Amino acid sequence: MTADVLVAGGGIAGSAAAMLLARAGMRVELYEREEFPREKPCGEGLMPAGVAVLERLGLAGAVGGTKFRGVRFHFGGEVAEGPFPRTSGVQQEGLAQRRAVLDRVLFEAAAATPGVRAHTRSRVEGPLREHGRVTGLVVGGVARRAGLIVAADGSRSPLRRALGLDLPTARARVGMRAHFRLAPGAEAPPWADVHVGHGHELYVAALPGCELVVSALAEADALRAGAEASFERWWRSHPRLAARLRGARRITRLRGAAPLASRARRGVAPGIVLLGDAAGALDPITGCGMTQALVSAELLAGFAARGVGGDEWLPEFERARRDRLRDPALLAQGMLWLARHPVWVAPVLRALRAWPALLSHLVGVAGGDRAIAGNVANARTGPAGARS
Repeated sequence: MTADVLVAGGGIAGSAAAMLLARAGMRVELYEREEFPREKPCGEGLMPAGVAVLERLGLAGAVGGTKFRGVRFHFGGEVAEGPFPRTSGVQQEGLAQRRAVLDRVLFEAAAATPGVRAHTRSRVEGPLREHGRVTGLVVGGVARRAGLIVAADGSRSPLRRALGLDLPTARARVGMRAHFRLAPGAEAPPWADVHVGHGHELYVAALPGCELVVSALAEADALRAGAEASFERWWRSHPRLAARLRGARRITRLRGAAPLASRARRGVAPGIVLLGDAAGALDPITGCGMTQALVSAELLAGFAARGVGGDEWLPEFERARRDRLRDPALLAQGMLWLARHPVWVAPVLRALRAWPALLSHLVGVAGGDRAIAGNVANARTGPAGARS
């Protein structure tokens, strides 16, 4: 099979893009350097816009998971509940599932899609550039060519770096994640919980099988006592979370990642699209990274359906993607400001609790279904109404 598209990276963005591009009639080669299932540090909460993409892909049932109806924020004695807003009269919901399960289901579905040839243990060594355009990839020492290259190789994207598209990041933040099996009878409220502490935030969601994922985000210099000691001290410092974990057993080792954010000079170049975290990863403080990967993959397929081999549509796609992700990025910046100024957290939570419609709207912005100033256009719509 001669490919129309080469995709580097079989994670959420790469697998979803391969599947959608093939469904649009293109021949796709998908290269993943590892095998599945694989573990990756992640908050493991998928926001409503990402759940909607899974449903359109027909994979929501295969992914499974535990639903949650919104986000609950905790700081000291303050608690504010932000349900996802209703859309067309339907209550929106998020989905919590192990990242290893989500990655495996998406990759296997992509591999089973007619028009996709999926490869594991295939190391992409770099881009192939000819006459100022990316025309292929070097995979295992062999040059592979196609009309479009998709770099979905993660926040530390080697392809982005090789193309000179890296930008430095200003803040050194770290993330950690572990799983607990709850004691019999422990509560499993239908919320994703955010516990804000001094110098850290904890993100908690119920998973299938009476499991709980606890993810921590913090400034790098907050780990002077070591990752394990800091993680345990943080979750024990939040009374509601500590009570929830009473009698629980930790079932996975602590996994971490740093830096949390990455930046790209631009998300496209002649012949290539950076997708998912490779295009620039926001600090995961809003929990929308996986959702943005799925939404961006769907948007890409809508634009690429006009035909690959030329680059005229790439700037238009990049503008549409930036417009689609701008408001979650603004929300993330606001939350990072709060994380740096904890004295304001309690007053902000009290204000949002007194104005529940605003809190629900902001949770909808993080969920991908709302713009700060209104509704979000249908992410499936590409150029001239093309549908992925």
